Amino acid sequence: MGSLTLSHLTLSHFRSHKRAVIDCDARPVAIFGPNGAGKTNILEAVSLLSPGRGLRRSSAQDMTRRPEALGWKITGLLNAPHQTHELEIWSEGGAARQTRIDGKAAPQTALGRLARVLWLIPAMDRLWIEGAEGRRRFLDRMTLSFLPEHAEHALSYEKAMRERNRLLKDMVREPSWYTALEMRMAESGAAIHAGRVHALAAIAAAQGQAETAFPTADLTLECDMPSSPQDLQEALAENRMRDLAAGRTLIGPHRADLYGVYAAKDVPARDCSTGEQKALLVSLILANARALAAELGAPPVLLLDEVAAHLDANRQAALYDEICSLGAQAWMTGTGPEMFAALGDRAQRLEVTESQGTSTVRQVDPPSA
Repeated sequence: MGSLTLSHLTLSHFRSHKRAVIDCDARPVAIFGPNGAGKTNILEAVSLLSPGRGLRRSSAQDMTRRPEALGWKITGLLNAPHQTHELEIWSEGGAARQTRIDGKAAPQTALGRLARVLWLIPAMDRLWIEGAEGRRRFLDRMTLSFLPEHAEHALSYEKAMRERNRLLKDMVREPSWYTALEMRMAESGAAIHAGRVHALAAIAAAQGQAETAFPTADLTLECDMPSSPQDLQEALAENRMRDLAAGRTLIGPHRADLYGVYAAKDVPARDCSTGEQKALLVSLILANARALAAELGAPPVLLLDEVAAHLDANRQAALYDEICSLGAQAWMTGTGPEMFAALGDRAQRLEVTESQGTSTVRQVDPPSA
């Protein structure tokens, strides 16, 4: 099996990092330092090498280093099984992000065909008890990891739905205004739904085939909508009067929810303890990575922010064993080097410190030859 790894990462004027240069090999990357030192900023930079808004979902302006506000740039060398790509992401003066792949301008969605990146961050700990929007986002990140075209379908659907909702709010009743928009929504919406179903099937298979220290989660997609483009288009047309009254579109994949159950206990994930909910999330991320490795021949890059802090020593060791067994380059953060002791020489280590608002990265272990 090949691997997908970053061998070089440069951050320029990105958040607390004025300049950081990191060279890596294919092993996991253990990043330690005090809270607020700038560890998560490194993970966020890596997340921006994949499609979407990154693990914090921040605007380009929010990522720029203060007080200079000159703009920022991230450069990475991504080693895929058969080719190395130079990725550049930058923003000037708070403007929208721009992307260059191997020296050529590219749409952000093109990153999905090269960089498969999964992450687990503390903000996701509330996944099972927050609103459905967060679970849809989690599901769509999983789906995107399998199907890069999922991003284009989502963008097309959202754009058409915004235009349809504008007509609804303006109380436009003439059917001809809606027909083309609903056709576009139906085509994209059916593709979104099919992609989500594919991702959940792949995750279920990966969980069922693995012996793991983490509990299995049974996932169900709850979505009250026709699954074929033609049926969805007809449903949107039939629902116009109800949508006019509401001022928004009331059926479609944007109304879906993800329902999770702790399989061994048959308990809804939302009713599990905080520790069990975290373990379920870890299980899903690992299953997603295993499924991608089986489907694509290479595991994704993993970003695990403070993940070990909420796991006991046995589960920490089990997590590290699974990551190494998978052959994934996992970028992990923790407050001290002792959190990664169980990794031994299977990982490379970075120490991050901060002084007067500027982060410094020190490579404790040089990359292997």
